[in-house]
Amino acid sequence: MNSTVLTIASVLLYLVLYHSYGRYLKRNVVGEEELQPPSRRLYDGVDFVPANRYVLFGHHFASVAGAAPIIGPAIALAWGWLPALLWIWVGNIFIGAVHDYLSLMSSVRYDGHSVQWIAGRVIRKRTGYAFAIFIFFVLILVVAAFAAVLGKLYVKQPGVPTAYLFKIGAAILLGVLIYRVKMDFRLATVIGIGLLVASIVLGKQLPLNASYKIWLLVFFVYIIVASSIPVNILLQPRDYLNAWLLVGGLIIGGVAAVFSFKTVNVPAFTQFSAPVVSGRPTPFWPVIPLIIACGSLSGFHSIVASGTTSKQLSTERDGLFIGYGGMLTEGFLSTLVVVVISTFGLSVLPHESAMKLTGSATAFASGYIGAAKAAGGPVGIFSRAYAEVAHSVLHLPRDFLVILASMWVASFAMTTLDTTNRLARYTFTEIFDPLKYRLPSIYRFATNRWVASAVPAAIGIGLAWSGAWSVIWPAFGGANQMLASIAMLTVAAWALRVQRRRGMNILIPAIFLWVTVTLAMLWYVFYAVPVFYGKNPLQAVALAAMCLVMISLNLLLMYDFLRPQKQTGEESLVEG
Repeated sequence: MNSTVLTIASVLLYLVLYHSYGRYLKRNVVGEEELQPPSRRLYDGVDFVPANRYVLFGHHFASVAGAAPIIGPAIALAWGWLPALLWIWVGNIFIGAVHDYLSLMSSVRYDGHSVQWIAGRVIRKRTGYAFAIFIFFVLILVVAAFAAVLGKLYVKQPGVPTAYLFKIGAAILLGVLIYRVKMDFRLATVIGIGLLVASIVLGKQLPLNASYKIWLLVFFVYIIVASSIPVNILLQPRDYLNAWLLVGGLIIGGVAAVFSFKTVNVPAFTQFSAPVVSGRPTPFWPVIPLIIACGSLSGFHSIVASGTTSKQLSTERDGLFIGYGGMLTEGFLSTLVVVVISTFGLSVLPHESAMKLTGSATAFASGYIGAAKAAGGPVGIFSRAYAEVAHSVLHLPRDFLVILASMWVASFAMTTLDTTNRLARYTFTEIFDPLKYRLPSIYRFATNRWVASAVPAAIGIGLAWSGAWSVIWPAFGGANQMLASIAMLTVAAWALRVQRRRGMNILIPAIFLWVTVTLAMLWYVFYAVPVFYGKNPLQAVALAAMCLVMISLNLLLMYDFLRPQKQTGEESLVEG
């Protein structure tokens, strides 16, 4: 097998399934009727603002695509390239993209409400409320983790924050050209891309040095402002530029992979239980969703789709392109990671490390994770392998390509940081819904967009400041996939009970995902967490407690899913 065949096969697979299965979902689940979206019907100039489909694709894609589509597949190669690709392709097409698209469209049909709010309507009220509190906790953890990662990155690479500051200026100017001046969209795009390139160049020339805690204070102010101002001032144009950054990188990598004609030099399959998590033998199933998340499926996507994207969708026709197509694009990114590392990964490792991996499939499985660390970990080995393939085929400078691949992570991490705080604002507001009529004054104060933005920002930055977030972060993968299972069951209930559509093709993957995630979390608690206990007993106890709470919530969700509240007027799936 070689890189050319795998890359072309993935492109054809995604194109065919988008135009067949994607359109099937649109026709038979969402429905062909075109209703006026909430961005126009509930326009408020702040959150509900219709966006050009390409601008919104950029926002949605930049918000859901961070480092995870690179890190997960790079780690999963310990099982071999074939199981990694199979999980990416099957999970991406039949679970992840369905999950994203239906989360978006169900939200559009419910006035832009979040997936957890919808769960409270189509399953049970308590399900939606418990879901909202859990999501708020997860979003705060994301703010803390990304603030910490970016703070350390900005200290180590002072040119990156300068480039980002210039990019903010470029994004604001692009927004003015598109929305105020009403410039031709294509001309404004060309100007925006030119400003993006200039930002990267100026960032390298004008480094900005500051301490870790200074950057955290900057982030605190920035994410409050960014998550409170109208989306068309910064969020939409900034993420549109980010999408061009990633699309450009995908085109370079895809073309290079197709014309490299390089034979895959890692095993197709190593062993079912490779030492992946905590150095313990890790069964491919059910643990794989904890490793390959965003490139295949991710619960965080449903929060973005129903949180910000649904409020900006200009027409329902754009939903398939943005929701289903956006997830397939992310799947292609993860596919490219597997192909690039499988063909060029060994060549970027130190000679001794590479030689230890070439003996047998078992040797590769046991030594791959450690060898990848010598190249800078998952992101490092991908960045170097990506630079190698593009340099060898397209003759582009290696240093430029390494920077380009690394910029993906930095740019999308910053996007995720402020988008997550905006989502936390929405969730915080929904948590106070019961007080809307009982205590209206408290409700108005708590749901003020500046207050509701400041609360998660303060808690998240506080966790990053103290470093406490790192204690429970290892459980985030499980939390994220549990969100995916809850969201998938929610959209299945919506399709069956509200849309009255044929939904077995949604229900079966939803139940499969729920079983997989629940078993994976149980494995993590009983086999992986004990490794933490030997190093940090407090962390192990915190992780175990968090995981058990999540498992309990997952069991409660399934119970509620099978026995929905009677006042909805719907029968349970068991009964009907």
